[in-house]
Amino acid sequence: MNIVTLWIASREEVSWGAAGAFRGEEQGAHISFESVDLLWGTLTKKRWEILRAMTGQGALSIREVARRVGRDAVHGDMTALLPAGALDQAEAGVVFPYDAVHVDFTLTRAA
Repeated sequence: MNIVTLWIASREEVSWGAAGAFRGEEQGAHISFESVDLLWGTLTKKRWEILRAMTGQGALSIREVARRVGRDAVHGDMTALLPAGALDQAEAGVVFPYDAVHVDFTLTRAA
């Protein structure tokens, strides 16, 4: 199963993981966010619906994604997900190339 992990990571942690990958250490698929606020700001409820509809489905047209989520317009949300690394451009449209999503962050007491 091809699983992507969404996680909160500092630039240092991302660099550490990249260095491990260059050494040949298995890293798995990750999409990193610098803060919980950035993660939730990028992955809104409507965008989660899009990812859920696209999970394991291969390349889909924007029109097909809109149909699957029951909305007329999804272009703005798709445009936000592309630079975040959640979606990839494909010849037949866009693709969320994963079979599952794992979200990994720790919530701690406020300072």
